[in-house]
Amino acid sequence: MALRSTSRLFSKSKLVYSSQILIQREHAIPVRHYAKESAPPALKGDEMLKNIFLDVKNKFETAMGILRKEKITINPDDPAAVSQYATVMKTIREKAGLFSESQRIQYTIETRTRDIPDARTYLLTLKEIRIKRGLTDDLGAEAMMLDALDKVEKELKKPLMRDDKKGMDLLSAEFEKINKKLGIRKEDLPKYEEELEVKIAKAQLEELKKDALEAMETQKKREEFKDEEMADVKSLDIRNFL
Repeated sequence: MALRSTSRLFSKSKLVYSSQILIQREHAIPVRHYAKESAPPALKGDEMLKNIFLDVKNKFETAMGILRKEKITINPDDPAAVSQYATVMKTIREKAGLFSESQRIQYTIETRTRDIPDARTYLLTLKEIRIKRGLTDDLGAEAMMLDALDKVEKELKKPLMRDDKKGMDLLSAEFEKINKKLGIRKEDLPKYEEELEVKIAKAQLEELKKDALEAMETQKKREEFKDEEMADVKSLDIRNFL
């Protein structure tokens, strides 16, 4: 169920992102919009490896520092616990300079489609990205977008290139119809992103709960713990295990 809900939100986010990026040949939002700094000058050999190691080390230490201060309740069925966990993970991303899931989606779309000249290859690349991420298109957005492209290319009597302003304006109008039909508004994008992050937080808590239960079951099989009662995972404080 969590994957299905996440897929639905991904479809909404992807349709808005892809529409914006596809319509503008020079991307609407530069990739470095989400970077803390511009790309560093090219480095060689040991210096590059050292900088990569230090960057990863700093991000890890930042994340651990935040996790040591926050009590996380492993209860995916409690909306308050899910919301609190999502907030902690958002703080980690912001402090460590990491991408959110929505930002990763946009970054992947931008980098993979940057040099694609035609609209059809662009849309098929979106489908490939979705499949590789293991997500489903619950809204049927891909089929609608391809149908819209078919309609425009039939009218133009030629393949649609992304630098064809007239053709892209026609496709943009068709995408707006799709957005309206699906109830998607660009101004609601922050809401979709927040809902997506909460769904992901819930799924991660479910994994934490599963791992904790498996670990306790394994421990209980040991002779010295066989008479001990298993703790409720909601009572665990993961800071004790960091």
